[in-house]
Amino acid sequence: MFLAVGCSSGDSGPGEAAGGVPVVEKGKLTTCTHLPYPPFQFEQDGKVVGFDVALIDLVAKKLGVEQKILDTPFENFKTGAFLNSGQCDLAAAGMTITDERKKNVDFSVPYFDATQALLSTKKSGISSLADVKAKARKLGAQAETTGESYAKAQGFDPVAFESSDAVLNGLRTGQVDAVVIDYPVVQGWLKDPANASAFALGQNIETGEKYGFSVKKGNTALLAAIDKVITDAKADGTYKKTYEQWIGPLPQAAS
Repeated sequence: MFLAVGCSSGDSGPGEAAGGVPVVEKGKLTTCTHLPYPPFQFEQDGKVVGFDVALIDLVAKKLGVEQKILDTPFENFKTGAFLNSGQCDLAAAGMTITDERKKNVDFSVPYFDATQALLSTKKSGISSLADVKAKARKLGAQAETTGESYAKAQGFDPVAFESSDAVLNGLRTGQVDAVVIDYPVVQGWLKDPANASAFALGQNIETGEKYGFSVKKGNTALLAAIDKVITDAKADGTYKKTYEQWIGPLPQAAS
């Protein structure tokens, strides 16, 4: 489904943005994402908002166009399918830069340092992956994510959920006793008093992951524009302000 940020002019077909950057739709910067994944991208009051959305809005502004968001399955980001088919200009989905994904897409400079976290039901008494194994409990993760890959690498066979909302629902309904997912997502969930009373934050898993935005291989003009926006935003304080708005206090190392 299409979820647009801003109003459509009714014009369609490929075009060119400022600086000679090609775009798949005239006047638009079309972003593939996967909803919901708060705080990076989610719907609020009928609009798609979040940290990723705000950063790509800066790119769109630099290029003199509007961002348009297309909700797509997460597995497409590994293959670059929607970029290669010309449906999107870039992908922004809280996506970890990996060597495997680099084979299919080109990544921007990193824009976010990520860690994984374990979240469990309080009644389970689980606070670590070792507890999950020792108590023979069910572990969940979002399908096709690095959280799922990490769990598998640790010898688990996690229940795979299609979206972050489904992961949380699986925990709520007892389909699983604990989940591995990005720490900022857990932070967002625990802001809800109902979640905070039902779930417990367990171990923080340092995996050295960094998020990047991806473009079709060889799209150097758009990649350069994205890289400059990220670099400039970190230098002039815009990144810090955006981070604090959508995620929370900026860690010292990331400033």
